Amino acid sequence: MFGGSKAFSGFSVSDTAAARAFYAGILGLDVAEDHGLLRIHLGSGAQVIAYPKDDHVPATFTILNFPVPDIEAAVTELTARGVQMERYPGAGADEKGIVRGGGPLIAWFKDPAGNILSVLQER
Repeated sequence: MFGGSKAFSGFSVSDTAAARAFYAGILGLDVAEDHGLLRIHLGSGAQVIAYPKDDHVPATFTILNFPVPDIEAAVTELTARGVQMERYPGAGADEKGIVRGGGPLIAWFKDPAGNILSVLQER
């Protein structure tokens, strides 16, 4: 039924101007605004929307994962741009905030609305 659909996901933010500055300025993504919604174009050709919500509550799970070929370089660049890596109890992050145990190498960070994002590198 929806096999040919160009479905997309969405998430809420508390401040669309701050979200636009972060996703476009910090992450370097193409962001367009239409009717108060942000359309964030991802490198894969996919897109997601960010919509304003007055009573926004940040997601408690990762809403976007960005695969990268070199997590060390990605974390270094994000940190240089003022992004702080998140550290979760029991995850075993190193001094840079990268978790190196088990699955892919991964580091989490948050957008200005507190939503959780990650960069990850397949082994």
